[in-house]
Order: sequence, then C-alpha cells, then structure tokens
Amino acid sequence: MVVALPRDQEQEGGGRLMNSILLKTSTRYVGPLLLMLSLILLYRGHNLPGGGFIGGLMAASSIILLAYAHGWVEAEKSLPIDPLVLMASGLTLAMLSGLPGLFLGDAYMQGLWLKPFELVQLGKVKLSTPKLGTPLLFDIGVYLVVIGFTVKCALALGTHNESWKS
Repeated sequence: MVVALPRDQEQEGGGRLMNSILLKTSTRYVGPLLLMLSLILLYRGHNLPGGGFIGGLMAASSIILLAYAHGWVEAEKSLPIDPLVLMASGLTLAMLSGLPGLFLGDAYMQGLWLKPFELVQLGKVKLSTPKLGTPLLFDIGVYLVVIGFTVKCALALGTHNESWKS
C-alpha cells in the first residue's frame, strides 16, 4: 500500500507553500494566542524581564506562522501596516519617550510615571490604574521596531525570487 503525501505547491512570489490542513487549522487558534501573549510580555516587561523585544518577537512569530500556513504572499497581503512604516513609527515613539524627562529638567530618557488613581471600589476591593510611564512608551516603540524588522526580514527571505541562485 502506497500512501501519497500532499506535495508542496509553488506560490507566485517564489518559494514553496506547505499544504497542511493541520497547520492551517492550528494557526487559526494559535496565532491570536501568540499575539495576546506578546501584549502580556510587552506590558509585564517594563517592570520585570521581558518587554518590547521579546513581545515583538512573539508577535512576529504569529505572523510568520501565518506565512508558513497560508503562504508568504498571503501573509504579506494580510498585514494592515507595511513593516517599514511599523519600524519607523516604533523608532520615533522610542525616541520621543525620552523627551518628557528633558522637558521637566531631568536627563533625556529619565523614567517618569503617572500616579495611579482609583478607578472604582467594589466593597473592600479597589481597582486602580496600572503603572504607566515613559518606560512603557519606550517598550512599545521597541515592540513595533522588532515586529517590523523581523517580519520584513522573514518576508524578504520567504518571497525570494529563484533568479538570484544563478
């Protein structure tokens, strides 16, 4: 008895498209979970290890997983923002996050935080705002730069043209 495995298919931008129903189905569920985990790592990281870099890598891995499942060309079409724009906006945000300290007479990149205030009180439980400050803005900038750079590099490698090999 001979079992025929599904063959890889050529895709229009070059490269091969894996035809796996298991990968396509699992990507539908794992991709959004990776994005949520990346946001948790981003927020957690401005006080603890982690932050923008590892969160950005996690978010980019969800996009690369989508590319493996549905093809590089389809993944590139599904991106809401061009990776270069993402990198530029992230770098701008990271640089601007240092200005509040400078304007208040401190050093550039001096960390400043908003005072937490109480949102609501439910019996004995008080819900207040999370700790927000300029380090979180810097981490968001790093997050965007890492996503943009990683996705741009992966797309460049995944959608390469076969003519460069000659």
